[in-house]
Amino acid sequence: MFEAWGEGARPLGDAVTALTGGKAGAYPSGTSLLVRGASESVIIDPSVSVVEYGAPPDVDAVINSHGHEDHLAGNIAFPDARFHIHEEDLPAVNSIEGLLGIFGYTMEANPEMAVTFQEEFHYTARPDANGFQDGHVWDLGGGVSVEAVHLPGHTRGHSGFRITGGVFFLSDIDLSGFGPYYGDVWSDLDQFEESMKIARAEEAKYYVTFHHKGIIEERETFLEMLDAFEAVIPRRHQAMLDFLAEPRTVPEMVEHRFVYRPGVEVAFADAVEERTARLHLARMHERGEVEDLGDGLMRAV
Repeated sequence: MFEAWGEGARPLGDAVTALTGGKAGAYPSGTSLLVRGASESVIIDPSVSVVEYGAPPDVDAVINSHGHEDHLAGNIAFPDARFHIHEEDLPAVNSIEGLLGIFGYTMEANPEMAVTFQEEFHYTARPDANGFQDGHVWDLGGGVSVEAVHLPGHTRGHSGFRITGGVFFLSDIDLSGFGPYYGDVWSDLDQFEESMKIARAEEAKYYVTFHHKGIIEERETFLEMLDAFEAVIPRRHQAMLDFLAEPRTVPEMVEHRFVYRPGVEVAFADAVEERTARLHLARMHERGEVEDLGDGLMRAV
């Protein structure tokens, strides 16, 4: 069944198979989880590689962790399945307009992004998708279940999943050196930090990220990775404060780059830099760390 995946298909106990595509799950691919019970089977976050390598048979439902294009890319391979996503992110699955809206885009202003989602990520609308809430359980029979754990911040509906056999899916709490991503209009810094606290409390045999790290087996290793991942936030915050030692504007912060390395060309980089900067600036104002000088200028105090 998994010949095309080669070493990218790895069983995690009796019920779960991790399917890692691309270069160790690097964007635009990722690690999808196939969970088979006695009565039903589900796939969580079918990646673009699921389309490339071929969809596993007899999948009754697709569960999307959140409404980003790379996590929806394999949905097209399961036309007859039921679809589930947290109710906060339902618009992203219901229509291409809804997906664009999560990023703050519109069809009129960003038609090229819609084309990218449709052609490179095989986006297909599912207006019949079901919205779930925190704690929802899918009983797959034979003692196999999947439980939703709402982990907002990356998006409003971003969720992880607690799966029979000691598997916890972290989705885009991906533990990468890049650090937490909260740069969309539907992202929230405070929520992301709270979600990492929830993830930290999870006792699991396997921790699985969608990108990069993939499968992590030791809890101590997971906690070390989470510490390093979380530490990016205060480091990013301090870098912004240091930059604001001289009066600066938000456009100057965007140009300087605090999320992406200077020179990295990503279509949405400026939008991500601006949203991230504004979230940190709001925190700085709350803490009394920055003052407004007028004409859009700010300075650290």
